[in-house]
Formats: sequence, structure tokens, C-alpha cells
Amino acid sequence: MASSLIAAAVDLGASSGRVVLGRIGPDQLECQLVHRFPNEPIDVKGRLSWDIEALWDGVLTGLREANRHGAVESIGIDSWGVDYGLLDDQGMLLAPPAHYRDSRTTGVMERVRAQVGDAFLYEATGLQFIAINTLYQLLAERPEDLERAQTLLLIPDLLCYRLGGTIGAERTIASTTQLYDVAAGTWSDAVFEAVGLPRRLVPPLREPGEQLGPLRPELRSRLGVTDRVLLTTVASHDTASAVAAVPAEDEHFAYISCGTWSLVGVELDAPVRTQESLAANFTNEVGVDKTIRYLRNVTGLWLLQESLRHWRDTGDEVALEQVLEAAQHEPPLRSVIDAESDEFLPPGDMPGRIRAYCRRTGQPEPTTPAAVTRCVLDSLALAHARVIRLAERLSGRRVDVVHIVGGGAQNTLLCQLTADACGRPVVAGPVEATAIGNLLVQARAAGVVRDRAHGRELVRRTQSLRRYEPRDHERWLPHLS
Repeated sequence: MASSLIAAAVDLGASSGRVVLGRIGPDQLECQLVHRFPNEPIDVKGRLSWDIEALWDGVLTGLREANRHGAVESIGIDSWGVDYGLLDDQGMLLAPPAHYRDSRTTGVMERVRAQVGDAFLYEATGLQFIAINTLYQLLAERPEDLERAQTLLLIPDLLCYRLGGTIGAERTIASTTQLYDVAAGTWSDAVFEAVGLPRRLVPPLREPGEQLGPLRPELRSRLGVTDRVLLTTVASHDTASAVAAVPAEDEHFAYISCGTWSLVGVELDAPVRTQESLAANFTNEVGVDKTIRYLRNVTGLWLLQESLRHWRDTGDEVALEQVLEAAQHEPPLRSVIDAESDEFLPPGDMPGRIRAYCRRTGQPEPTTPAAVTRCVLDSLALAHARVIRLAERLSGRRVDVVHIVGGGAQNTLLCQLTADACGRPVVAGPVEATAIGNLLVQARAAGVVRDRAHGRELVRRTQSLRRYEPRDHERWLPHLS
């Protein structure tokens, strides 16, 4: 095995991107943020789109900065799922990639479901029904663009193509499209045929941890790197990278990748595609080593983030640290909301909507920022616990410990309340799970890390983790039934 690796993790989120420099060795796993840049949508002829050129510039700037801080040997890219670019027969983009929030998909999912049936799509793909899925986006494209297009590349694959010139579809990001057969591990010919999409669009699948070769010669000179720097596929879907960095000791764990959204689930060896799973809107996405990320999306810290924004906009300067401290002293479970209700998804007066929900359901209305915050965090903890209990039942996988990774791992009150609601210990951290998972797959490809278990052991030994034991679980039980 190689003794160490210096790698750059390009981690692209829906609102910002960053490049993280990692140093990985037998007893070393260090991360250094070297560049952060915004990711803001643009309007292109009336279509909400990603500014792919601005993203590309941010990636190149970050890679130059990473190489300035250390002699980079490997580069990997992860991003959000579902979005893509279409290439013509010359390998050129037909247009900037559309944003998943663009309105062109309105009504498409409902039409497809009526045409082919939920049972068929779920059996074939195991994916939850969301209007943003690649399947519905493609069906909303102009027919002439689909006719001209030769290849579809999801965002990480598109940027890998620009960096190294190779075309392929990394498996974890492909599994977000609703065009991937999660049981067979191939593109679903049945879905392509049923909806009338051209099968030629999707390139061959490739695995996390494939070394794709050096960067294009013209880029090597711009970035100041040699042909010894290898482009490596990682778990290109950001949640797959985050789950790869969960510091679990065995298979009996649940994970919560917690930020604006909470992605709550378990890691399995095979998908669950039962009618009960379909009704519960669980999704089966692929992880490292063809594991299955069996999960459900839950509204996360968006509820608190939007409340803070509203307070600031109305002249009430509420500091996050202060309101979290004050919320600890509020009565527990005095008022709770359904954190998964659609009424809390849009931006706006979140505290007002929370009060209206409590008024409508006969609960005391939280009138202060501290009371609203406590209501939000109690409600999120309940949502986490409900989904974990449901995942256990639907999958048959026992959960002994819950791992919270991502930004939410820093919210000590939410972590404790989640332990209380779940009745299980919570281990919080690492905060930088997505970048760390990206780096671990690169280190595995380079021979520094043996396997998934070895990577998780390295996270446990090197990263700052905090354990929360459950308290007063019985108090939560009436709310979980």
C-alpha cells in the first residue's frame, strides 16, 4: 500500500462550491479549505440554469490554490444529484445545464406516473418520486435538443470530462436519475423504452475509485501540475460521499446528513422496493461498494435558517448562538409541528407559519425566538426518530447508534434532542463529511486506504466526534406513535 496521499476534493453544493485539500496517511486525515465560491443560478432564454462557466472557473481557481498549498496527486469531484448537461456529437454543451428548480418540469412527473404507473417505476429504479428527477427533466427538454444530443453527463461527470476528457457516468450519481436499475446495477432499458427516451444518451457506468488518468495537457500548464496528477472518480453524489465518511463501527447504524435538509436512512446491501416502501416514499440510492443508501429526505435546518432570516429582515437581530442557548431553557415538547409538511418548504415568514400551525392544531403558540427555535428543534428530532423507526421496520436493519454528519453535527441541542427522541446514542461528526468521504475514496484508489471499514476507522481515530446519550426517551413516545 502507498503510505500517504495529497488530494483535492471538489465539493459542489446547490448554493456554493469549495475545494478542500486533504492529507491522508496511516494515522492522518487532515482537511484544509482552500477556496470557496458561490453557485448562483442564471436565466438563459427564460430557463433557470446553472452558471457552468462560473462553476468551472471556481473549480480551476480552487485547484490552483490547492496545488499552491501542497503538491496535489489526485483530484475528485462530487455534487448534488439529478442535473446534467447535454453534449452534441462534437462534445460541446448544447446549453448551460438546467437548474432542478426550473418550472419546465411542472406536471411532467404526474403525466409519467399516470402513463407507466408508480409500481413499475419503483420496481425498476427504487427511487422516490420527486419532480426534479433527471427522468422528468429530460422529458421536459425540447425535442430538437434531444435529437441533437449525443451524450448526457451529470454535473460531476461533466466537470471530469472537462478536466480529463473521459466520458462516463459514476454509479452513485447515476442512481439519482430514475433511469438506473437499482437491482441490476445497470441503466434501465425498460424505463427508457416505457417513456420513449433515447438510450444512447447515457454513457457507460463507472465505479467510485476509478483512476481516470491525467488532466488535459492544456489544463496541466494552467494549474501548474504534472501528468502524474490523476483524476479519480469518487462517490460523486454528495450524500454518498457523506455516508462514506460516517464513522460507524458496524452495520447497525442510521445516518443523518444534516444541513438545510436532513437525509435520514440506513446503509443496506440490497434495495427495498416493497409497496410499503413506495408508500413511505423511501429512496434507494447507491453508495460506495454498491451499497444502498435507503433514506428519506426530511426538511432540516431550513426551518431555523429561514426563521433567522425573517427575524433579521424585520429588524430583530437574533444571533444563532444566543437563540440556541435560550432554547435549551424552554419547556420541551410544548409545541411541535410536522417538519415534513409542504407548508414549510417555501421561503417567507417561517415563525408566522409555525405559530399558525400550532394555533390550528390546538397547541400553545411559540411567541419568542427561543420558543420558536425550541419548537423547530423538537420537531426535527421527532422527524429524525420517526424516519429511523420506519427505516428499521421497512428494511429489517436494526439501528443501535445514530450518526449525525454535516453542519447539523455542530448543533449540540439538536444532537441531544435527536438522541432523546430516538432512544439511542447519537455520535456527531465529522462536520466536513462530504469532503472527507470524497478524499477517502481517492485514498482508497491510491492504495492508502484498504476499504470502506478502514476509511471509517480512520475517521474515528482522527476526527473530532461527540457522543450524546439519550435522556427521558419516554417523554417522546406519545409523539412517535
